[in-house]
Amino acid sequence: MAQKKNLGFDPAEIEQLKKECIEAGQKFVYFEDELNDEPDNVEEFVHVQFVGEYKNQEVIYDAVLYTLRLHYNSVVYETAERKAIKSYPLYVPMENRDETYTPNEAMDEEVELFITELIEEIEENEEIKLAEHIEVDENFEYGIGLDVCLNVEEITEKVVIKFVDDFLSGSIRLDPTLYSFKTEHDD
Repeated sequence: MAQKKNLGFDPAEIEQLKKECIEAGQKFVYFEDELNDEPDNVEEFVHVQFVGEYKNQEVIYDAVLYTLRLHYNSVVYETAERKAIKSYPLYVPMENRDETYTPNEAMDEEVELFITELIEEIEENEEIKLAEHIEVDENFEYGIGLDVCLNVEEITEKVVIKFVDDFLSGSIRLDPTLYSFKTEHDD
């Protein structure tokens, strides 16, 4: 089977993105995502595209930037869910439910409460600590994928501008400090 051409390396696609960046007055353009619609106006996640160099050739970078807190919450939830499944082997996680799933509301409620307790315990014991990171995906379907986790309160336009500038100039410095967070729980 022939490998599908990665259009993120295509000169016509790159020129088109450069034009869009000029029109936007930035080095990047926002890629509209359904996940970007945070109700409280705090952007913990943005998806952008920009042109840069990769192994001495121009390429489109497709970057998802998100806060360290969002990543932490996700990892803590997944850890708590895995622990809960060991105690409740019949529990079906939300992402695994399909049209054949038959709800067991009593068990689901019990497990979700247990997951909440596990999250509190994980946070209290600081079991999970994470640092800023960038993951580069060379096998991305469009250009080069970047998964960027930054220790900032929110992903503002200023944060994106600084990241893109630092990334393109090769001067990006990630904080290697390991962090854990506490969630404010309503008692």
